[in-house]
Amino acid sequence: MKLRKLGKNGASVHPIGFGAMSFSDFYGKTNEAESHAILDMAMEAGVTHLDTSNVYGMGTSETVIGTYLKSNLESKDHFKIATKGSIKCNPDGPSNVFDNSPEHLEEELNNSLKRMGVDCVDLYYLHRRDPLVPIEEVTETLAGFVKTGKAKSIGFSEIAPTTLRKAHAIHPVAAVQSEYSLSTRSPEMGLIQTCEELGVALVAFSPVGRSLLTDNPLSFDAIQGMPFLVNNPRFVQPNYDANLKSLEPFRKLASDMGLSTAGLAVAWLLAQGDHIIPIPGTRSTKHFAELLQAVDRSLSEDDLKVIEEVLPIGWAHGERYSLAQWVGPEKYC
Repeated sequence: MKLRKLGKNGASVHPIGFGAMSFSDFYGKTNEAESHAILDMAMEAGVTHLDTSNVYGMGTSETVIGTYLKSNLESKDHFKIATKGSIKCNPDGPSNVFDNSPEHLEEELNNSLKRMGVDCVDLYYLHRRDPLVPIEEVTETLAGFVKTGKAKSIGFSEIAPTTLRKAHAIHPVAAVQSEYSLSTRSPEMGLIQTCEELGVALVAFSPVGRSLLTDNPLSFDAIQGMPFLVNNPRFVQPNYDANLKSLEPFRKLASDMGLSTAGLAVAWLLAQGDHIIPIPGTRSTKHFAELLQAVDRSLSEDDLKVIEEVLPIGWAHGERYSLAQWVGPEKYC
């Protein structure tokens, strides 16, 4: 197994990381015991990159990681932890507020460090850009956390390739986080290439399409109780049923190849470049094992060609975000 890098000079990590939004109740109820079982499995499998945020469960995800680190001291050296700041949840408005000020980012980073019981994180992302604040200024702020020892490297989430170039000219960027999967291919229109050119890792979140690219997608009834998905264009009717039907050939292909559907979806991502690090999340150790199948399966050119035939680019019904959900991510194509 070949490790991957969080930037040119960053930490070497397992090819698959873990998206710790699953430690909150975003995709369904969970608890600390179930989350700790996932972390036990990650330790055993050699998974090293944990990707969380201050707003996942309003601190719940980081708190769960912190209690695990406290009770498993060896895990502090094992895991490479990334967290994020800048989103201020707005309970009274239609969308969140993005605060890129030095004061807010430092306060939130300090809170994250306290919740997890660590002195620094391996990677600190700007979770969302405030377009009114020059990216150069924000990068200087993030670079300041590296200088003070609170973060070992910096990154950005959901930014455009041109923004990445401006930021990287100020301070080396270790990683850009972006949604990327067989159902969301937009990073192929410039972001993947720019990351590779600059030596920046592309951390791919939602690599199994928020459950669509699995053997057991979330049911339509379950989705009705999930605030994010209930209004997401790919999970409303008739798009939901159309997407499930479109995926039937891919599920059969995965089965014929001896893989879970999720395992094949993640294996496809790993084949798109050595700088790509998928971060699937799950509340289930069984599903985690299915995701990890991808590490031991290298796909041939013929395999990749068949996958493209079964799931051609643009197959998904509905945009990946609703109008309200599009507030924050930078569109670049």
